[in-house]
Amino acid sequence: METVNKKILLVEDDPNFGIVLKDYLGMNNFDVVLAKNGMEGFEKFKKDIYDVCILDVMMPYKDGYTLAREIREKNENVPIVFLTAKTMKEDVLKGYKAGADDYLNKPFDSEVLLMKLKAILQRKSSNTMADSKKFEFTIGDFKLNSKLRFLKYKEEEAVKLSPKENDLLRLLALHENDLMPRELALTKIWRDDNYFTSRSMDVYIAKLRKYLKKDENVEILNIHGEGFRLVIKTEEES
Repeated sequence: METVNKKILLVEDDPNFGIVLKDYLGMNNFDVVLAKNGMEGFEKFKKDIYDVCILDVMMPYKDGYTLAREIREKNENVPIVFLTAKTMKEDVLKGYKAGADDYLNKPFDSEVLLMKLKAILQRKSSNTMADSKKFEFTIGDFKLNSKLRFLKYKEEEAVKLSPKENDLLRLLALHENDLMPRELALTKIWRDDNYFTSRSMDVYIAKLRKYLKKDENVEILNIHGEGFRLVIKTEEES
């Protein structure tokens, strides 16, 4: 996940720690705006668009929980990460109820924060893609119309896909030559992520592979432990 120009609102009342963290994230290609308390943080949030918000929990004037709830009222989707010295289960649960996407206890490994941010941005990007309105796709020598659920190979008669076959192939096509995360498909199509729905998805992947085998330049690869890739080779590659 590319982090260049990804904008972060960092709200941290410890000035030394805030500056160090801002500089570290800046060195890793994030554009960081630093606020020193919850009130200032909310004012800055209202004036700009951010890809992620990182909030300290214990702050003067307005704590992180209150700020998170106010941010959620303005934007339901912006990811929120809490930083806190509190490790009690009740505090963690309170954070998630306030709208947190993730939680880091101080002191923390800055590289762990970096990996969490990249994972959150990847999920956000995938979710945005999955909510796209696009419904017509060219997949090698196939044409997919996901609105009508038709998959057509060259001049042959179109095949009518089942709803789940259609949704899964559309999601793969939206991620063409890139990773389609397993969790994304399970939550978007099956509305659940467990062992049984995961096995069900594998069955549908096998069905799609049977349809697509007519074109040797089209392949669905299994990326172990992560998801699938719909690979479409060009003429030069084949």
